[in-house]
Amino acid sequence: MKKVLMVLTSHGQLGSTGERTGFWVEEFAAPYYAFKDAGIEVSLASVKGGQPPIDPKSELEDFQTAATHRYDDDKELQIMMANTAKLSSVLADEFDGVFYPGGHGPLWDLVDNQESVQLIERFLATNKPVAAVCHATAALLKVKDIDGVSVVKERAVTGFSNTEEDAVALTDVVPFLLENELVKLGGDYQKVSDWNAFSVQDGLLITGQNPASSELAAQKLIAHLGA
Repeated sequence: MKKVLMVLTSHGQLGSTGERTGFWVEEFAAPYYAFKDAGIEVSLASVKGGQPPIDPKSELEDFQTAATHRYDDDKELQIMMANTAKLSSVLADEFDGVFYPGGHGPLWDLVDNQESVQLIERFLATNKPVAAVCHATAALLKVKDIDGVSVVKERAVTGFSNTEEDAVALTDVVPFLLENELVKLGGDYQKVSDWNAFSVQDGLLITGQNPASSELAAQKLIAHLGA
């Protein structure tokens, strides 16, 4: 049985707004059930361990899907979520691939986190796929290959776009604009119209643009694993 690690943010403060953020429920639930339904064993980790913060906006009725309803009814998974492993305790060698769900939280705690950076570098160095969706593509920004070059340089990548950030009125709240940072690093940033599903794979890197892209990115990971 293939094994996939899902890594979640532990950051719950939306900048200086006084509002809450965290991970986006659908961006976790849709990939999780895609993996489970494909017969893949899933383990959960977060930066601090324990219960990762949920972005309250992702629990609003407008953003509910079949996967989020399934999550709401899945008591076993909610117990797993409340007891995620601390990121520093997990080893890439125990898994076949890794998936980073989005939400705004990763912009604050998964960019400079050395445990995350080293984990991703280990996955790539051992020829294992790394997938991220929406804001979680930010987890790739400080990751380098064995030659010390950014892993996104000259690679097709995507993530939450500038126009999407503007649409949710958080351009002046987030610490940086993900699209801009990927371009600065030499990434071949690609996108489609706001809120449409889009995922791209370049070698071992699989990225999705926005919440609508989470299952698509997961399916690319599943296909890569041959699960």
